[in-house]
Amino acid sequence: MRVVLTGFRGTGKTEAGRLLAHLLGYPFLDTDALVEERAGTVIHEIFLAEGEEGFRAREKEAIASLPSGDAVIGTGGGAILDAENVEGLRRDSVVFLLKADEATIEKRIRNTSRPPLTKLALREEISALLKQRRDAYFRASDFCVDTSQGSANEVALVIRRILSEGTVNRAGRERALDFVKRSGIAREDVKEISDRLLRMPENPTMKVYAIAGNPCSHSRSPELFNRLFPYFGINAFYTKFQNPSFPQILQVARGLDIRGLSVTLPFKQEALKYVKEADEHATAIGACNTLVFCDGVGFGFNTDWLGIREPLVHREGAKAVILGAGGAAAAAVYALQSLGMEVTILNRTVEKGKDLATRFSCEYGPLSAFDRTKPEVVVNATPVGMDPDRHSPLSSHQISSGMTIFDLVYTPPETPLLRLARNAGCETITGMEMFIRQARAQFLHFTGINAPLPMVRSALS
Repeated sequence: MRVVLTGFRGTGKTEAGRLLAHLLGYPFLDTDALVEERAGTVIHEIFLAEGEEGFRAREKEAIASLPSGDAVIGTGGGAILDAENVEGLRRDSVVFLLKADEATIEKRIRNTSRPPLTKLALREEISALLKQRRDAYFRASDFCVDTSQGSANEVALVIRRILSEGTVNRAGRERALDFVKRSGIAREDVKEISDRLLRMPENPTMKVYAIAGNPCSHSRSPELFNRLFPYFGINAFYTKFQNPSFPQILQVARGLDIRGLSVTLPFKQEALKYVKEADEHATAIGACNTLVFCDGVGFGFNTDWLGIREPLVHREGAKAVILGAGGAAAAAVYALQSLGMEVTILNRTVEKGKDLATRFSCEYGPLSAFDRTKPEVVVNATPVGMDPDRHSPLSSHQISSGMTIFDLVYTPPETPLLRLARNAGCETITGMEMFIRQARAQFLHFTGINAPLPMVRSALS
């Protein structure tokens, strides 16, 4: 087993790592020490001669050369800022984030010879860098261990216990099994998660991820993530949590020490209430579709807007209409405005459209106003056309060849709206395109790995 310790300077990676390696009977490899050994000088001198850029290049070479197999590896505090480093460190490894409060870190590193990375005072630098790196640390790790109070020996013992016993007890597994059996998801899904949970004592470091929704039995997220995890050598499993109560889903998730949740209808707005902090995008949209947990604390993100924005980059500055005024519409408005588009929201219930338009300072109106808007881009953010519905929110006479029609519905792959648009000679973008891109961004939040877009497409083909 390869065990990787990440975290900021002063969190105890080297001291706890040496003790852990002794307890496990493994060699201990420190990437900073490897850099110094290869350079024939200390890190302080490398920074003086080559700057941080030169040091990071040497660090990257050292990480790429790390052997597979049994070892405890301590990394430099900024190693996880490089995507290739993360991919290499995560493969067939259990990654622990060691964290500590700012005062403890300052006390531990005040008299070290490592050069500063900013022109700030030490405490201010620690605060700024921790904030800058927080998400990267969370993404790249499987487990989080707070070292603020414990000695290096105590930290090593905690990690050894997690490696041998995991963090999920029998009661948590049994509660999850009962929950899944009563959730209404397909029998084969119940069997798969049951088998995984029952084998967890034999695989204690397996991390669980899930989609939370009601319903979510149709979701293709498990299919995608359960193909990506083994490809990148990550010991994880993704399942479905279907229930009308989001708090009940969270209770079960916490009992499994869940690492990440994809959040779908109808919980995207409610999920914001249950995170310690949400990123600027989720806050602006008013919904999060991604929860990441570190030491039981949840952090919220929104990747839906990226799934809408990326396929429309080439239409920057266009005149756009969004059909609908729900959570998907909010993500669409945010995405389109980030591309400088002039946005109008059209909704069956005009007051709801007005509320959303007021939030984003854009135009609104009833669906009947579509012909007057003369849009270049149309985004359908309503469920109209989703299986088993066979209707289109627009009729053929409303669609012209110069339009780009983006239907966020992805079941079926070609909706009635997209069929009309294709027949009219429009550029069409399917809901699957949004799903693929938002899921790719979600995988990055879950693992720190930026999976290539063609790979994500292939995993769903």
